[in-house]
Amino acid sequence: MSTISIKSGLSDGYSLPKSQVVIVGTKPYLKTLQFEKNLASKLNGINEDLFKAALILQEKSKSVPLYLNLAKIISLPAEASHGKKLEEKDIKFLQSLIENIRICAQQVDTPCNELHSEAFANEAIKMVESLGVPIQKTVIIGEKLKEEGFGGIYHVGKAAVNPPIFACFSYTPEGATENIALVGKGIVYDTGGMQIKPASGMVGMKSDMAGAAGLLGAFCTLVKNGFKQNLHCLLCIAENSISPVANKPDDIITMLSGKTVEIAHTDAEGRLVLADGVYYAKTKLNANVIIDMATLTGAQAFATGKLHAGILTNCEKWENKSLEAGRKSGDLVHPFVFAPDLHFKDFDSKVADMKNLHSESSVGAPSSTAGLFIGSHIDFGKDCSWLHFDIAFPASSGERATGFGVALISRLLGNYTDVDIAKL
Repeated sequence: MSTISIKSGLSDGYSLPKSQVVIVGTKPYLKTLQFEKNLASKLNGINEDLFKAALILQEKSKSVPLYLNLAKIISLPAEASHGKKLEEKDIKFLQSLIENIRICAQQVDTPCNELHSEAFANEAIKMVESLGVPIQKTVIIGEKLKEEGFGGIYHVGKAAVNPPIFACFSYTPEGATENIALVGKGIVYDTGGMQIKPASGMVGMKSDMAGAAGLLGAFCTLVKNGFKQNLHCLLCIAENSISPVANKPDDIITMLSGKTVEIAHTDAEGRLVLADGVYYAKTKLNANVIIDMATLTGAQAFATGKLHAGILTNCEKWENKSLEAGRKSGDLVHPFVFAPDLHFKDFDSKVADMKNLHSESSVGAPSSTAGLFIGSHIDFGKDCSWLHFDIAFPASSGERATGFGVALISRLLGNYTDVDIAKL
């Protein structure tokens, strides 16, 4: 009896097979490609005749898979072209963007037993160290967070085996006049804490660090492509777990801002870690633009749908720029209601400065008020522009991560580079 050896052709990562090639372009451009010069080395198993046959099929279809799905040709409408040849720096930007979108998605898809808090922080450090430019790193771990007053991050993560971590990466080129901070929610797993999620609600909670992963990817993309202003990436990393020392309802904690918070629900943890992060950005880094991103609320889907992230901001100019960046990048965005004077009273507490969850008699939309909790620790963006993105649903598609946020923020801040294709 003969033995047949079967070897998998799939990659060992958490993404799509790395062997597949996707060729994207308008029909006129695709027809100008020289197979031997442009494609032969990348399309093993596909010859020129097969490629030409696929181009003929393009006349009737927008997408044609090639032999054994080794490659796919996708035809774009003519209006998708910006009408000029890409320069080398445009191509470099697109390559960086694509790479970091896939890295982001891989990180979000990686389970917490592999990408726990320390592993995520270490991976982030490796990513920024590979950029080839000076990056100042500040990393605060475990009990040191408590000593330095990071009450939100510390108390959310103190119950887990792996410690909570605050990591700040700063890129400060010469001649910079703007100070921009990206603050990401990095909850590597969210059980809900002592008020534990139901079984069906806990599946997929490895993705609760998608905000941090998205902003890390955007930071690396922008720095790699000659960002001209000061740019900081702040990762608020923790696992919301359960143990005798975990946060409990009725606990009162003191945040980095000095404000006290009554824990009304242990599953409203993301806003606690981000509140510390944005306060650090404003007071320690003197950021004049603060962008936070998080898979924050399940209600986001009811407010803006499953494809559009929600944005809450004190600045109409940045809101409009975010909507434009969303349309041009494909990471779509729609505004939340920003009305702190009407809605923040939903967090009133008799024993602390605020609760971490709106009251049952809440008058504000849950996704909007959740963002306001974060903003309250920086006076709702007083003396700065503050943008909060809730990406709870667009961060995933089915059971897989999308890499949402990398393209959005890279395009939103692209005007601070010399890359034409990145600019609004």
